[in-house]
Amino acid sequence: MARSVTKLPKDPGPSGWNAILPDYEAPRVLKEHRTADWLIIGGGFAGLSAARRLTQLRPDDNVALVEAGRVGNGPAGRNSGFMIDLPHDLSSDNYSGSEQDQDRKQTEMNRTAIQFAREAAEEYGLGSDVLNPCGKINGAATEKGVRHNLAYAEKLANVGEASELLDARDMKDLTGIDYYLGGLYTPGTAMLQPAAYVRGLATALQQKIDLYEQTPAVSFKRVGSVWHVGTPEGSIEAPTVIMAVNGHIQSFGYYPKQLMHVFTYASMTRALTEDEINRLGGHRQWHITPADPMGATIRRISGTGGDRIIVRTRFTYDPSMEVSDDRLTSVGKAQQKSFDARFPMLAGMDMDYVWGGRLCVSWNGVPAFGPLDDGLISACCQNGLGAAKGTLSGMLAAELATKSNNPMIAEMMAQPAPKKLPPEPLTWFGANMTMRWREWKAGKEA
Repeated sequence: MARSVTKLPKDPGPSGWNAILPDYEAPRVLKEHRTADWLIIGGGFAGLSAARRLTQLRPDDNVALVEAGRVGNGPAGRNSGFMIDLPHDLSSDNYSGSEQDQDRKQTEMNRTAIQFAREAAEEYGLGSDVLNPCGKINGAATEKGVRHNLAYAEKLANVGEASELLDARDMKDLTGIDYYLGGLYTPGTAMLQPAAYVRGLATALQQKIDLYEQTPAVSFKRVGSVWHVGTPEGSIEAPTVIMAVNGHIQSFGYYPKQLMHVFTYASMTRALTEDEINRLGGHRQWHITPADPMGATIRRISGTGGDRIIVRTRFTYDPSMEVSDDRLTSVGKAQQKSFDARFPMLAGMDMDYVWGGRLCVSWNGVPAFGPLDDGLISACCQNGLGAAKGTLSGMLAAELATKSNNPMIAEMMAQPAPKKLPPEPLTWFGANMTMRWREWKAGKEA
């Protein structure tokens, strides 16, 4: 059956991560009909990881990848840049899951993804500014946040995972500010400059694959033993297609009423002056997730683009997969307040960039992974952990497609399908009210 894509991705605002990088070269746009052994739709964490894995498993085959926009400007390049190894359940109070065996399996899978990314970064010479396996800190700005960290540390200890509790003085030495009462350091996270990472992968992979940007898939159908995928100016035929488009897979007609489209938002300051750097103090790079999952993620970066601070707050459920300019303006004002509260010595600093990024989550927290049809595989729905889970799903989709014997494929396939959502507008109202309530409860963590 032929399918037409119902809508194309729209990403709100310019991603600061991408904007501070050097300008793009002109894109290669597909303007002809061609064939390939493998076709990947989507140039984010999942799609590029699938492409790299295919080049490892089938080095003599022809791999094509189409991306609707430019690599680095989509959701992957809008990510907060935390490639997290440990359980990171956004619906919980302190990220931890409920089952130890499940947590262990998820940690093992996340670490497999991180190792894959580290090997890619090393092979392609991306450097520590792009991927740094330095760990992260859960920062607690309230006594409740401190309790969350203590509970999380205890749970980690019970499963043999290392962590280190930090006090207020440690946090001030790190950040230069008095805002945090404590922190919990965990060593396994790799920190990314997400746009630089995916652009680096794409640049390196173009030596082995055919990458087409500004080339959205707009139609597709099965013709005999191959898939025929149409683009605005061309088409590709391939016997196997990997769908690496996260929540956008619903625009292709799959997983109807099973996926939730959530936006999160970020602001990036202009580059700090030397005087501002001295006034702020602390280290020139640090990475903090909030002790309460609905709080503010804060990063300080140094390197390409200068010394800057990034604030990530707010979640909204938008089943249309679009948000308005007014929403972005409103969120930007809220993030300015969050920034000013943390950095009074820099209060009122201009934000160079404010943007939104799409997440895809399922009600029961499972991926949309596996065969959809003969030769059609989904590597979608990363449940808010796009860097690690996207990388993993892309890797495993390539291995599933090539019939590789990886036991993690069975782990992924053993999970239930994404659960059907309640009808709209109940889901919209319930999801947004729950998120607003939990953000209010987070208090100073937000």
